[in-house]
Amino acid sequence: MRPSTPQSPAISSAALRKGIFAGLAGLSLAGTVAGCAPSTADSTPGAAGSPSTPSAGSSALAGSGGNYRDGTYSADGNYVSPNGTETVGVQLTLAAGKVTDVQITQHPSNPNTRKFQGQFAGGIAAQVVGRNIDELNVSKVAGSSLTSGGFNQAVDKIKAEAQ
Repeated sequence: MRPSTPQSPAISSAALRKGIFAGLAGLSLAGTVAGCAPSTADSTPGAAGSPSTPSAGSSALAGSGGNYRDGTYSADGNYVSPNGTETVGVQLTLAAGKVTDVQITQHPSNPNTRKFQGQFAGGIAAQVVGRNIDELNVSKVAGSSLTSGGFNQAVDKIKAEAQ
């Protein structure tokens, strides 16, 4: 009678490859999800202007800005999405340097852009109406983070036009 010796279970090379592949896929997915998560700066919309609260009697002068003429101004802003360069139209109505109305004109090039620009258009008024134009610097609106780059670019053009 032979003494029994413990034997390790045999793992086929195919099973080993599958296990390694599954592990790498999981790590890749985790890295991708972590890269898409908003940073602390992204999760606080308009943080650049949040600390200062203008008084009720403040004029159109704000910081290094200047006087802005009352009126309605329009500009387009561009931003880069995974589908290429996109454009969003912005119309701001100003009174005493404050935004009293905002309208977004969507220029979608594909269904994803239509979705995100639509979300942005639906949520932007809550973040900008009533604020001084010099305080505007949005980062993420209603789940749309890329459209804000085009919005901010358009706001810069409007500021130059309104001075």
